[in-house]
Amino acid sequence: MSDLKTTVLNALHRELGGKMVPFAGYDMPVQYPLGVMKEHLHCRARAGLFDVSHMGQVIVRAPGGYAEVAAAMEALVPVDVAGLHEGRQRYAMFTNDAGGIEDDLMVAHRDEELFVVVNAGCKDADIQRMTDHMPGCEILPVTHRALLALQGPEAETVLEAMVPGAGAMRFMDIAILTSDWGDLWLSRSGYTGEDGYEISVEEDRVEEFARALLAKDAVEPIGLGARDSLRLEAGLCLYGHDIDAGTTPVEANLGWAIQKVRRSGGKRAGGFPGADILLPQLVSGGGRRRVGLLPEGRAPMRDGTVLFADEAGGETIGTVTSGAFGPSIEAPMSMGYVLTDLAAPGTTIYGEVRGKRMAAKVASLPFKPANFKR
Repeated sequence: MSDLKTTVLNALHRELGGKMVPFAGYDMPVQYPLGVMKEHLHCRARAGLFDVSHMGQVIVRAPGGYAEVAAAMEALVPVDVAGLHEGRQRYAMFTNDAGGIEDDLMVAHRDEELFVVVNAGCKDADIQRMTDHMPGCEILPVTHRALLALQGPEAETVLEAMVPGAGAMRFMDIAILTSDWGDLWLSRSGYTGEDGYEISVEEDRVEEFARALLAKDAVEPIGLGARDSLRLEAGLCLYGHDIDAGTTPVEANLGWAIQKVRRSGGKRAGGFPGADILLPQLVSGGGRRRVGLLPEGRAPMRDGTVLFADEAGGETIGTVTSGAFGPSIEAPMSMGYVLTDLAAPGTTIYGEVRGKRMAAKVASLPFKPANFKR
């Protein structure tokens, strides 16, 4: 336990009865006394507060302003950064020379700089990658701010009452708003499939702010357990499980995140690691594809379950990468990779669970439709 890092809210998690577990090198709450199932359903019905301070926050600047920063970032990611309007953010991924995903991240155009949020387990490597491969840019890790996520249908009402202006934001907007807890860096986004916000707060004010949020009747603290089932219902990938350095965005069914301008024939096509592999895949498709799976019965097919086309015999066709029971859909759910010709919704495949093959149907993602404010 002594080797684990802690967020500034660690003592608050313990005070709230959080069950702490190691996650991405941090001591983090997996659940609170409410329990994973009720936390999940509360977030879907009202509002849940998550501590995501373990994630990396980075500012990128350059003498030439945003145009220079965007050009440098586009040499590392396959998405349109130069065309991102001020006050907006976009989902992106760092790729490698084989077209694999080194990490997925959010990039935001804020004034003349780029604000980047990366995954906890990858943040040191991501910061080094940007430092090494964005010449002329200043890479500034944000070390004095915590990060919270307020998610759920009542998130807007709660936050607008505390931080006027938050309610006017649209999905994927970013803003810096003044509050009684200092300047808050807000994005209207999150990883639950619900409306909500991610909020960067000065570390010396974040506990006070978190307590003020939790004092609202609509808000409950939510741990990693419910965060995982929420994002899985929403069909969202967890880095290191559903996507990794050996998985391309096309295989991961993330081709939607690569805009036309970066594709073959686009004004700024290619120019990122693995473009020679990824651009043809965008046209022809990969040999495998990430899909949703709805197992028959009540038992989830969990991470590592081997998949087959037939109830007996035959070669493996893929593997489950995430699986859990979906409290909102009241059924087990999984995501995994199958051969492309078996990826059509409605296809029956089989997962080997405790030595027996159990049937599952390929399903469209998300399992539960998103409630973002467009």
